[in-house]
Amino acid sequence: MAVLSYREAVARGLAQEMARDSRVVLIGEDVGAAGGVFKATVGLLDQFGPSRVIDTPIAEQAIIGAAMGAAMNGMRPVAEIMFSDFFAVCWDQIANQIAKTRYMTHGQISLPLVIRTANGGGVRFGAQHSQSVENWAMMVPGLKVVAPSTPRDVVGLLAAAIRDPDPVIFFEHKSLYAVRDEVPDGEIVDELGRAVVRRQGRDATVVALAAMVPRALAAADRLAAEDGISVSVVDVRSLVPLDVSTLLDATRATGRVFTVEENPRLCGWGGEIVSILVEEAWPDLKAAPVRITTPHIPLPAADVLEDAAIPSVDRIVETIRKHVTAN
Repeated sequence: MAVLSYREAVARGLAQEMARDSRVVLIGEDVGAAGGVFKATVGLLDQFGPSRVIDTPIAEQAIIGAAMGAAMNGMRPVAEIMFSDFFAVCWDQIANQIAKTRYMTHGQISLPLVIRTANGGGVRFGAQHSQSVENWAMMVPGLKVVAPSTPRDVVGLLAAAIRDPDPVIFFEHKSLYAVRDEVPDGEIVDELGRAVVRRQGRDATVVALAAMVPRALAAADRLAAEDGISVSVVDVRSLVPLDVSTLLDATRATGRVFTVEENPRLCGWGGEIVSILVEEAWPDLKAAPVRITTPHIPLPAADVLEDAAIPSVDRIVETIRKHVTAN
């Protein structure tokens, strides 16, 4: 079993699928010779050549448009948008064209393409390069939305996304790129729409995504050691499709739910999950679900301000401690 960084897992997942299927091509700014701005595509140009690892100008709309055209013509493109913030300049193509093509052609044209992007904060890139925008994609019918938290899941979920017959937005968290963990040898393919219970507990359930998963796990360890509070942690992994069954089971097991997300509080994905859990598991809840989010502000670049905005282990611990001991 290899120990890979999160960024190395991206390259491994891409190589796995490019070796398996000659229709898979990678397209984006600096994905070739430079190996990606976050070094997540190192080695792919040497392995697969310039006809399948294609550098582009700084033109996000051209990247997305080329990927859409390639998918329409039988390829399985993987397009890289360096920062998820830049979705804003190509949103018509993503939300109004790619997401709706299968529906508007009555199923005659499907678009098996993946858009990879670096999402989230924690690396002091400021308000235009640090947003968590998975909630933008989550609300558009026709898009699948995936956000892995571990190197192993990067490989398995990326493979599943590439093999999917419809468009998938694949959010890689930039603060996790250096994280290293064991990744099993051989082919790994996961199923989209499957959450994973990372930690079992009896007093509360924390629902988290991407970089918030390790923080939730660290908070759970502290609560167990300092307060004797036993916390389950559910890694959502896929917002669309959403594994409602696992979320409901975890909720019913403890009766208390906390969502932890980087999205600004207004219209973050935690609000949608809380709504589902309240509707479906109301008799089993011991207290109102609690959302732990960033404030509704642009994310600051200053380290002390960014740290204060994004949910920290301390804030997760304090919030759960306050509500569990009060109820």
